[in-house]
Amino acid sequence: MFKIGARDLGIDLGTANTVVYVKGKGIVVREPSVVAIEKGSNRIIAVGNAAKEMIGRTPENVIALRPMKDGVIADYDTTTAMMRHFIKEAQKKGAFGSKPYVMVCVPSGITPVERRAVIDAAKEAGARDAYPIEESLAAAIGADLPVWEPTGSMIVDIGGGTTEVAVISLGGIVTSHSIRIAGDEMDRAIIHYVRRHYSLLIGDRTAESVKMVIGSSTDTEEISTIDIRGRDMLTGLPKIIEMPREEISNALKDKIDYIVETVIKTLETTPPELASDIMERGIVLTGGGALLKNLNNILHEETKIPVFVAENPLDCVAIGTGKALDQIHLFKTASK
Repeated sequence: MFKIGARDLGIDLGTANTVVYVKGKGIVVREPSVVAIEKGSNRIIAVGNAAKEMIGRTPENVIALRPMKDGVIADYDTTTAMMRHFIKEAQKKGAFGSKPYVMVCVPSGITPVERRAVIDAAKEAGARDAYPIEESLAAAIGADLPVWEPTGSMIVDIGGGTTEVAVISLGGIVTSHSIRIAGDEMDRAIIHYVRRHYSLLIGDRTAESVKMVIGSSTDTEEISTIDIRGRDMLTGLPKIIEMPREEISNALKDKIDYIVETVIKTLETTPPELASDIMERGIVLTGGGALLKNLNNILHEETKIPVFVAENPLDCVAIGTGKALDQIHLFKTASK
């Protein structure tokens, strides 16, 4: 037998951001999943916020990279170093000792090898033991859905690397789909659109900023255009263009349509009794993509089901991962 302590961790190890939840303390770390490395020696220069500031601005001997891709580990050693850094940061803010138990989220579509890699990386980074939880289940727990009851709950979690769509009942996933169309793909769509229509080269950070300013569900009604800075493909010189908000929506349309199709596909494989529950209770959106303007309305129009944005969409997965520590015995067998 083992006992979960008051300072063990829930980690939302995301493609774009990593969020750490300390049991009894709440969220104590929220930083980009970015690492800056010195070429040749592979020495870690910076992690998190400091490393993200270096993207696109490093000298030739330094590279800033994301060790996570599409929700899974793309660079094992760098991911381990990044997790070690975040666990140490959590320890400083959470005031607890070494070797915590860790609950870490994983996409529902990953392979057993990828799942094992996440567990091993967490242990190597300083965890006493690590237990994976599927992102959609963690998001539903964090959004306070009745996941342990015999009723259907539908969650759509749009992160940086993956979109997780799932129907949950009695603490388990009844039906789900995981697609690698999410925030990063939306950023790339904006980059391609601006390059194709304006002959302007922009980077990932600029594309993300455009998406957040124009695509946000916050009060942007008065924003009709946005200035975008980049490099002119024809002259090679810096240039600023003014881009209408509607064009950003056009750039993202294919990605949004794919997410809508995935939601419909998941509903089509949902048992009738649970589908009835979802019709009554609605669909809940979490993750950074939940903040995209009018996404809830688009999904409602296509499914005829009420669609709601969770209260803290960016933190639902981390909060749910932390809360799942109370039920860690349910995940112990699955992780071995």
